[in-house]
Amino acid sequence: MLGPPGAGKGTQAVRLSEQLGVPHISTGDILREAVAQDTELGRQAKGYMDAGELVPDELVIAIARERLDREDCAAGFVLDGFPRTVPQAEALDEAMRALGREPLRVLNLEVGEQEMLRRLSGRRMCRGCDGIFHVDQEGVEADSPCPECGGQLYQRTDDQPEAVRERLAVYQRQTEPLIQYYSDRGLLTNISGEGALGEIQERVRSAAQN
Repeated sequence: MLGPPGAGKGTQAVRLSEQLGVPHISTGDILREAVAQDTELGRQAKGYMDAGELVPDELVIAIARERLDREDCAAGFVLDGFPRTVPQAEALDEAMRALGREPLRVLNLEVGEQEMLRRLSGRRMCRGCDGIFHVDQEGVEADSPCPECGGQLYQRTDDQPEAVRERLAVYQRQTEPLIQYYSDRGLLTNISGEGALGEIQERVRSAAQN
């Protein structure tokens, strides 16, 4: 599942995995799991993470391959926001072939820049329950208490308009070649990420099953 910041790919990836009855897999999750289980690859990843460095592509791919080779992935899986670059995609393709798996089906959520700015700049986080809300919701305002727990709502620094524009620029630089990579192989389906949540969910489900 691909998509720019604010496209809702995380939400849609989780819902799709539930609908299909397959695991939802994100890079962060598998890295944290490998570290928690103290595997050999996990210990290597922990060294980079503790030093505040990015885990090298080859190590991420090795951990991803281990995860995808588990029995619960036999019927399929949903990858959330990974791979992020063409080298990662190429390495993942090799891993899939080595595992005897079919090529990935890639769903790309498309959302216009103004809509992404609206979504992200209006997002509010709760310091109490870690809930995520939006100023478009009733009762959610700049300085209002959390509607769930009464905690303090705040705006992430990287959700402010200028920061959002920079995040979108970085995404476009890094991901446009990846979108082209999958498009050239006939594996990419573009899906509108705008509209009601249920409508987007249906588009994603339909694209994944066709």
